[in-house]
Amino acid sequence: MDDALFDAPSPEPVRVVMSLDARWYELMWVGEKTHEFRRRFLTGAPVEWFVYLTAPTSKLAAVIDLAPAIEDTPEAIAAIAEQMRPGNGATVLPYLARDGKQTGCAMPIRRVREYTGFTAAELSGMLDGFTAPQGYTLVDRHPGWRVVCDKLVSSTPIRQITIDPPTP
Repeated sequence: MDDALFDAPSPEPVRVVMSLDARWYELMWVGEKTHEFRRRFLTGAPVEWFVYLTAPTSKLAAVIDLAPAIEDTPEAIAAIAEQMRPGNGATVLPYLARDGKQTGCAMPIRRVREYTGFTAAELSGMLDGFTAPQGYTLVDRHPGWRVVCDKLVSSTPIRQITIDPPTP
């Protein structure tokens, strides 16, 4: 056995900006949301998710560290959602399986950090042509987002929590 394999560095997190409804965000703080579910997502690497909270909050306000995505059938991902929060699998399954989709992703949430952040109006002044993120935007491919996200994490978090999701 080659012990060097165990010393390999973990891949650097991929930085993304994505929107999230504030009600789902608040469930993280009370321990009821331990995974994020998406129809498609990056696989194979951890993610540093810069969270734009949708209206009425309309603010870039948090950073969530996600473990690498678990990609599987909608049924298997819905089972993770059900384990996370009873009754949740019944809503996640139709979302993932819509239009005959055969796979979905569950991303284990590891840490959440909340900042004062930037309102939609402030983001409009910082980014040329700001609109709320649809899907996910790779931060490092967009110089404007890179500056905004670096500025966000250079401030002190208002609150933070580490989450230890249950093993599926």
